[in-house]
Amino acid sequence: MDFQRLLLEVGKALRKDEVKDLAFLCTDLLGQNPTSVDSANDLFSRLADQDHLSPEQPHLLTELLTTIKRTRLVRDLALTDRDSATSSLISPYRKLLYSLSEEITDDDLNHVKFLLNKTLPRRKLEDNVTTLEVFLEMEHMDLLSDTNLNELEKMIQSICPMLKEKINQFKALPVHPTRPMAQQFSRSRSITCPFELNQDPQSLNSERSVSSIRSEFQLSAQSSLNSSNTSMDLPDVLGEDEYGALSHGLSGLHTETSSLRRDAVGLLLSQEHETSPEELIFQTTNTNSEDLGIYPMTAAKRGICLIVNNNNFSGSNLKNREGTMIDEKCLHDVFKWLGFEIETRRDCTSREMLSVLQELGRRDHGQMDCVVCCVLSHGQQGGVCGVDGNTVKLMELMEPLNGVMCPSLAAKPKLFFIQACQGTSEQRAVYVEADGIARSPVSSDAVVANNSIPCDADFLQAMATVPFFASFRERKNGTWFIQSLCQNLVQMVPREIDLVSILTKVNADVSERSDFAGKKKQMPQPAFSLRKRVVFPVPEARPPSLLSHTSDVP
Repeated sequence: MDFQRLLLEVGKALRKDEVKDLAFLCTDLLGQNPTSVDSANDLFSRLADQDHLSPEQPHLLTELLTTIKRTRLVRDLALTDRDSATSSLISPYRKLLYSLSEEITDDDLNHVKFLLNKTLPRRKLEDNVTTLEVFLEMEHMDLLSDTNLNELEKMIQSICPMLKEKINQFKALPVHPTRPMAQQFSRSRSITCPFELNQDPQSLNSERSVSSIRSEFQLSAQSSLNSSNTSMDLPDVLGEDEYGALSHGLSGLHTETSSLRRDAVGLLLSQEHETSPEELIFQTTNTNSEDLGIYPMTAAKRGICLIVNNNNFSGSNLKNREGTMIDEKCLHDVFKWLGFEIETRRDCTSREMLSVLQELGRRDHGQMDCVVCCVLSHGQQGGVCGVDGNTVKLMELMEPLNGVMCPSLAAKPKLFFIQACQGTSEQRAVYVEADGIARSPVSSDAVVANNSIPCDADFLQAMATVPFFASFRERKNGTWFIQSLCQNLVQMVPREIDLVSILTKVNADVSERSDFAGKKKQMPQPAFSLRKRVVFPVPEARPPSLLSHTSDVP
């Protein structure tokens, strides 16, 4: 469909109030009062005039429609994948105000106007004035901005305290830009070279090797990684290939000094001689979460959720996994609520587990957003056990779903949740069992994985525990990890919190648990190669109740 005709169709499908919502979201892009926008066509024309919207750059349209929950329109017009490689253009501050306006009822709005009666002009508090228009007037009078939320917080606290969590989440972001395009590159992780712009990079004195600079760069990067709750081995993050990719990636920066930086980095990576630390310093800066973008979640079907639940190990020297049926039911109910089609496989041998994943990878996932695989079993480091006692490496289970083996899942999130030990020792307690193999801790055939993070993009691997250690399962309540995962999904998805943040909360919750003696502890570990944030759409149905699952399990 011609792009102009597509915009016309979108405009026809939007209500007047939705057009006002879109104009408000574009306030920072337009640089003018959104109330002057009188139609969808007018808005689209202004965005096109400022090079924010075009046939080559249609992703803003998808983001706008997704933000106002017109996902069906996005799907019907085949806009689903148009923003697959682009970061968000709407500032998180605008999204915060819009999100608050959607939660504020007419009665709440009357209370807001009452509180502002002595502050805003009376004409701005008339009955026909909307919540977003009130926010705009507050901005006009310098009572509200992305760095000044005090007045807004006071109002929300008085009128609807539960909404204050949205503000807290926004304030927790590293940066809150109101004009994201103007600051996008300055917030990105970058390499800066502190020499004069007219200085020839070739004239730099050589006193330090590239390898030594790489070491310092790794230390700086490690600090950044630790601050953002990532779990990666640093050598895998900044290896030889990554330095080449980093140098290549700098070529895309459209800044005044991009050419100079590109030349300098290329020089460093190709030189055999050494460079002076006084002349060249590498520096990393944290990225803002808004730069990451969000994976599209607009398909009619969210995707397949495969649950592999190994319980009966009577054919091996391993114990049965009492309590695992509770985990299965919780996962079934929660992911069904999230819109997934649930498929369950029980008591699979190692070969059957691999076969099930291979069959899943041969399917067409083109009309789906993502795929989820939950594996509940015994395990060793880097692998999970079939009911025959044999181990399958996690990488072998993931390989059938990568972008080469399953093209219809390319650029889509592939989410693995693994409830299994990553150590060979079993830790005993009256009501607590370890999901590990009953072997000596010095067993010579323990599996050791060299790399727990998939080399392909868009994978997430949420492990119940860190390498070398056991995870715990209560016979009557299920495993600590899966139960915390399900509870936090139910509580945090409706607040539009991304999956990695949810898993960080799972880490915190599980780390605080212990057995009755207070000696057994567990620390989950997410690892991922995601390029964007995973934010599940808020389901219309009520969330499942997880409290009654114990009595429901056969």
